[in-house]
Amino acid sequence: MARERSASLYEEATRLMPGGVNSPVRAFRSVNDIPFYAQRAKGAYLFDVDGNCYLDYVSSWGAIILGHADDGLVNVIKGAVEDGTSYGVCHPHEVEIARLIVDAFPSIELLRLTSSGTEATMSAIRLARAFTKRQGIIKLRGCYHGHVDSLLVKAGSGLATFALPDSSGVPEDLARHTYIGEFNRIDTIRNIVKGHKDISCLILEPIMGNMGVILPEKGFLADVQEICRKEGMLLICDEVITGFRVLYGGAQHMYGIEPDITCLGKIIGGGFAMGAFGGRREIMERLAPLGDTYQAGTLSGNPIAVRAGVYTLEYLRDHRDQYELMRQRIELLRNEVGRMAEKYAIPYCINGTTGMFTGFFSKKKISDYESAAGCSRTLYERFFKLMLQEGIFFAPSQFEASLLTFCHQEKEMTQTLETYEKVFETMRTEV
Repeated sequence: MARERSASLYEEATRLMPGGVNSPVRAFRSVNDIPFYAQRAKGAYLFDVDGNCYLDYVSSWGAIILGHADDGLVNVIKGAVEDGTSYGVCHPHEVEIARLIVDAFPSIELLRLTSSGTEATMSAIRLARAFTKRQGIIKLRGCYHGHVDSLLVKAGSGLATFALPDSSGVPEDLARHTYIGEFNRIDTIRNIVKGHKDISCLILEPIMGNMGVILPEKGFLADVQEICRKEGMLLICDEVITGFRVLYGGAQHMYGIEPDITCLGKIIGGGFAMGAFGGRREIMERLAPLGDTYQAGTLSGNPIAVRAGVYTLEYLRDHRDQYELMRQRIELLRNEVGRMAEKYAIPYCINGTTGMFTGFFSKKKISDYESAAGCSRTLYERFFKLMLQEGIFFAPSQFEASLLTFCHQEKEMTQTLETYEKVFETMRTEV
């Protein structure tokens, strides 16, 4: 596929923006490529400025679930824009979306809208610290919760204890309040709480989506919840990706847990910038103007984003059968691609659940950060480029999720499987 116009735009962009992008992964550096530039999108497809068409498995990093430019959603947005783009005061659609979210998530009694998932997690942690009067937090290695200083950290050498900054500009003194546990390894969390009584909360993705898709092993989430309750820590579930994607009530409903605070984003804005966090009434009432914990935002509850969100959530509520269809499609991919990997002797396995999956280039079971980090980035780079050349767009990083929409139907599954076969046949001599 020719991408001359994209290459020209990228060259100019690098003179105007750091790395030429507004979010690092879009630079395609993890796969040693240059980005293509989207012109438009419809259904399950992206169209670039060079006229190329791509079957899209990035889906705006999970913000799109109905499909690009859904006709009903487009009509709602056209009408919303005519009513004004931002009010700076309350409006009735805020009440509508709050009602929809509270009805979908029994753990949420009150919620606050934000403009992003990062704002939601940042505010949730501040609230947890205020409520518990403790400073420390536990995060799990490989779980990403936005570019919040306290959460841009990784485990240092030795046992998972104090954290070290994972980004320049994060003070070490701040990072020291963050302790690092391991997903699917409850012993690491027990060891942390055994030696530290200053921990306000534990934040996790109930299904990991930012080291690729990694599912919780049986009993892990229940054990985490039990530890939090026993130690007086709040459990924060980051469902920015999984909320309304894996099930109408999110991953917490799927696995039968009840977090103290839930963070949402992506889908709830219907493709526009929006986040939310909510939880038990006694916790949420600590927020201003009722309480002493400050949180605010000029564009929080933006009427365009909220009306897009209301339309999307109402559609999901009324078409819950679509979740089972997405689950079946991912199961089909897992089975058929697994057969192909064996046929062509490719070390490749798919982890996935409803609406999201990741293919790892590894012979080992992928169940935690360590096993995910051990997969082959070199093979993924080759795979990504071959797939893109054939018109299928996977994430330009081994460690991101592939995300379905309701428009990924039988035709798209057939196209995907046929392309997998062609790409694996090409790669068989390179493994």
